[in-house]
Amino acid sequence: MNDNPFGTDITSDDILEDLAFFDDWEDRYRYIIDLGKKLPAMPEEQKTADNFVHGCQSQVWISAHYNADNNTLQFLVDSDAHIVRGLAAMVMAAFNQHSPQAIIDFNVDDYFSKTQLIQHLSPTRGNGLKSMVGKIRAAAQAQL
Repeated sequence: MNDNPFGTDITSDDILEDLAFFDDWEDRYRYIIDLGKKLPAMPEEQKTADNFVHGCQSQVWISAHYNADNNTLQFLVDSDAHIVRGLAAMVMAAFNQHSPQAIIDFNVDDYFSKTQLIQHLSPTRGNGLKSMVGKIRAAAQAQL
């Protein structure tokens, strides 16, 4: 899982900065889809019912691994839809490689508000995004 650049090399602040550069939503969507292409592959054996994210329009899986040595959670995520992989990458930038407490404390509503993303997503995609965050927060809560 160490080859995952999200949360370390690619942070939520980086994404906010990059999104602000684009003038229109077509370019922003293209950027988000490109982010999804940078996600490391999730092994097929991790695409289990336990890792499945319910409430998403597309199929989404998130696996969590707690690293006790540095008190961080590491996530792998995958989806069958390109835009959803990109949205998942945005979520990973905010949460991957962070401590459980930092994950709980992160103001994800403020993050999404700054991206202006929610109002440009269908309600089902917005709900899916919230379901992804909920699964990540539940993994963090389990470690506290």
